[in-house]
Amino acid sequence: MNVLLLSMPDSFEHMPTLAVRMPHGALTSLAGNVDPHHNVAAADLVLVQDRVRETVERLVAENKPDIVGLSVMTFQRKTAFKIIELIRELRPSVRVAVGGYDPSLAADAYQENSSSAVDFIVRGEGEITFRELLQAIENEGGFDHIAGLSYRSGDRFYHNPDRGVNGLDSGEIKPPNRDARVLSGYTFLGRQVDVIETSRGCTFDCSFCSIIEMRGRNFFTYTFDRVIADIRDAHDRGTRAIFIVDDNVVLNVKRFEALCQAIIDAGLNDIDYTVQAMTSAIANHGETLAPLMRKAGFRYVFLGIENILEDDLQFLKASSKNTKRENGQKAGNATIKAIDYIHKNKMFVVGGLIVGNPDDTRESIQTNLDFAKKYIDWPYIQHPTPYPRTPMTKDFRDRGLIINERLEEYDGTTAVVTEHVSSAEEAEYLRWKAERWMKVKHLPVALLHNPGYVLRRAHKMAAHTFRGATLKTFLGLEDERKAFERYREIRKAERAYI
Repeated sequence: MNVLLLSMPDSFEHMPTLAVRMPHGALTSLAGNVDPHHNVAAADLVLVQDRVRETVERLVAENKPDIVGLSVMTFQRKTAFKIIELIRELRPSVRVAVGGYDPSLAADAYQENSSSAVDFIVRGEGEITFRELLQAIENEGGFDHIAGLSYRSGDRFYHNPDRGVNGLDSGEIKPPNRDARVLSGYTFLGRQVDVIETSRGCTFDCSFCSIIEMRGRNFFTYTFDRVIADIRDAHDRGTRAIFIVDDNVVLNVKRFEALCQAIIDAGLNDIDYTVQAMTSAIANHGETLAPLMRKAGFRYVFLGIENILEDDLQFLKASSKNTKRENGQKAGNATIKAIDYIHKNKMFVVGGLIVGNPDDTRESIQTNLDFAKKYIDWPYIQHPTPYPRTPMTKDFRDRGLIINERLEEYDGTTAVVTEHVSSAEEAEYLRWKAERWMKVKHLPVALLHNPGYVLRRAHKMAAHTFRGATLKTFLGLEDERKAFERYREIRKAERAYI
């Protein structure tokens, strides 16, 4: 069969495609796990944000797909429906499957019987489920035996039992197939970038996270042989920057230290690695872990700071993963200690914070923003967002706090939940106003590491960072809120990809 796999073009505000065009790891993983006689084409539409329609038209014409699979996040749902409509216009006989955390956790939204209707929903981990789906279609068999699958039959949708999460060490999930990619141009600040995963899962239960609902509280790992082979495959294709996409790779610090050493031993430490990490793991083990990370090539560490105020951490159910320990006892917030270890070892902090929680005040928001200005290198500051079936979402709905149901704005940087601040918009304005200058502060670092790229793109990067502002804004001849309103209109227009 001919299979076309698509990820959506919608991108996050803090990962502008001008600087970051990251591949979608699920597409190549799916491509690597179907039976080899299928013809699979994988396309990350984030690479073609300005020409989505013509690219989809071309891919459908060239590949003549029997089935199209789309990976969808909640803020991409509207775009996904438009792409499905287009695909059905181009190829009426095609079957459409969707997967990812949004279809997995909000399956009802994909069951409408319309021009954007889907035939299959692949829930949870998709590799084995999708492989078995293709086998069932090919053999003209039924679908009721495929765990993790929801399927349309007539006017009804049927939901098979969930598929258990894979232990990863059996080899049942095969490595990704990067040859399936039919678009190119993945870059991170001018360097060719790719993604790899070494583990899946998390044992924490943060109220804002979808992981627990997707797979439960667990942590499974791939063998180092597989991980190193995966990195080498990306490296041999020209990759010089890698994002490790694990849900929580530092759950097992000893294993992560061993992974760093394995990267060094394999001679793959000429790559710039980016990783997500808990503050507690870095703070409690940074004396040995941070130098090893730097030696292995790690450059950026996305720290899940979440918030620096204890009441907010309690609300987010993120206190335990942000706790520093001394002599086996709790010793306060781990954030500053973690940042200190990262900076001492010449790495940089991408600071993940959440502001604008229901009990926040203007002062508490500003406290977090001031902290970010002082300590972090690149801001990744978001607002609490009611993603499907998270504990936070239930709480927000029970309390009637959700004021915006436009899912395309659920990208983390639009305030969609009210709080003690005069309006949700006020929290968004405070974040927007502060973040721009944090991003400018990091430009000299980027310039030293990637001078050619930054010099060529500096004006575009500045224009993107300050979009909405005019000369009058910088001269103080207009209220910055006018620039903010223009920014919001620009951002709204940017979300219309098709």
